[in-house]
Amino acid sequence: MNKKQTWVIWGLGVSCLSLPVLAAIKFGSSLGINGIDALKLHQSPYNLAGRKIAIGQVEIGRPGMFGWDKAVSKNRALTPVAVFLRNTPAKSNSGVDPHAYNVAAVMVSKDKAWPGVAPEARLYSSAVGSTKNMGQPEECLSAQHIALQNGGDVRAINFSFGEPLNRDPRPEAILDGKALLTLCIDWSSRVHDVLYAIAGNQGKGGIPIPTDNFNGVNVAFSSRRDGIFNKVDVSNLAGNNPELASRLVGKEFNIDGRTAIGLVAPGSNIPLLNPDGKLNKSTGTSFAAPHVTATVALLQEFADRQLRTKQPHWSINSRHHQVMKAVLMNSADKIQDNGDGLRLGMTRTLIDKQNQDWLASDANKDPKIPLDAQMGAGHLNAFRAYQQFSSGQWQSSESIPAIGWNYSTINANSSKEYALAKPLKQNSFVAITLNWDRLVELEDKNNNQQYDIDENFQDRGLNNLDLYLVKADAKNSDSGNICSSISEIDSTEHIFCPVPATGNYKIRVQFRQQVNEASQPYALAWWTVPAN
Repeated sequence: MNKKQTWVIWGLGVSCLSLPVLAAIKFGSSLGINGIDALKLHQSPYNLAGRKIAIGQVEIGRPGMFGWDKAVSKNRALTPVAVFLRNTPAKSNSGVDPHAYNVAAVMVSKDKAWPGVAPEARLYSSAVGSTKNMGQPEECLSAQHIALQNGGDVRAINFSFGEPLNRDPRPEAILDGKALLTLCIDWSSRVHDVLYAIAGNQGKGGIPIPTDNFNGVNVAFSSRRDGIFNKVDVSNLAGNNPELASRLVGKEFNIDGRTAIGLVAPGSNIPLLNPDGKLNKSTGTSFAAPHVTATVALLQEFADRQLRTKQPHWSINSRHHQVMKAVLMNSADKIQDNGDGLRLGMTRTLIDKQNQDWLASDANKDPKIPLDAQMGAGHLNAFRAYQQFSSGQWQSSESIPAIGWNYSTINANSSKEYALAKPLKQNSFVAITLNWDRLVELEDKNNNQQYDIDENFQDRGLNNLDLYLVKADAKNSDSGNICSSISEIDSTEHIFCPVPATGNYKIRVQFRQQVNEASQPYALAWWTVPAN
């Protein structure tokens, strides 16, 4: 099998651009207000560029490093902190890959005309290698090695590649969360406390593993309409075609109806830097995922600043991957605000491949479906994520402000309630996101606390938590329930619903069913509109 047959990497369609076109593209940059609105965070008064924050990248190949690889000898726009071949230092001029370079440029390019989302972040990159003998064990080894860099403090890791099911050694392999690489991702998320941003699967026979993970976030990609990234691109594989879905369940879609996509980010005709310093345009989820990974770096630089200056309502809980996931998903754009703030100031209406918005989705109508199959929680918006995150951490033991987040634990067969300090405004929307981890443990044969190539993982399952918005005087979940998210199979619950009447409300987190441990860590994020 040659490399093209062995590995499927999406997003390599390239067309060179002439200089006169560049100004037009800059206006439509995926980092600008029509994309994820990250450029605003680079500027005063925010001044966020990912400084001192480590992020990672795992792919088949790796970006070149100036002074180490000839391919980038004339281009200093990209300077990874370290590059590896799996879990060893990379050899000079070996494994350098334009695709990996493009993906890295989305995250950390320092080019003045084409900056990355977090140009000052510290990028660690590992190439798995593309020989026939490499597979999920080597990919897991590479991911673990990246997670352990920077003194074990890497905040997010980007996966712009994946494994086809036909290479999975399990008989009749399906997307049931039990492939070795998927288990590895969920294990590493928890043990190394890192958010994995995974390029969503893009087509029949594509790269579904590890998109059946629970603890990372899978990213679909958007294309522009009238210059704004606001439509799920037609080549994303997900959707409402029952015939297609029934044929591909377990092969390209998760079993049990569990939604794969968490977020949408720009990925169509993205201007990208090549190793030689020239610009090209490419399309695919490969280029959507790094928008999410690098946005984590911006938020984490802000969090570290808050911790360093000992701001109230800030603790190292701000570093947890569950918090980042809840913040990014809860702040995502769904339905454009009319200017009255009732739709939480959202900047765009995202539509799916059938041109339907969130309000027409199954997720909006059925409390057992937390996320839309195509849109997840909505479109990534880095500036709104900053607004969500900067409100700080608030405990259930205190009255909570209109916007905020919390990291806590809950015991089996109990609930926690968060009482909003101010009444909510009639017809305003409420966004609430809850997430927690599937418990995957390493079967550690040699007790070295690290994954080794001949080891496996144990899936201990997912505790079942539910999420409610209830009237302040409600005594239980059955009374005063306004909105709920009660999936039995997902590690995320998500509410986006209008408030029926001005009044006092509270958020309830309920530990419905214990599957593994009796105490469950979780992250919660909320965004509401108080009555004047």
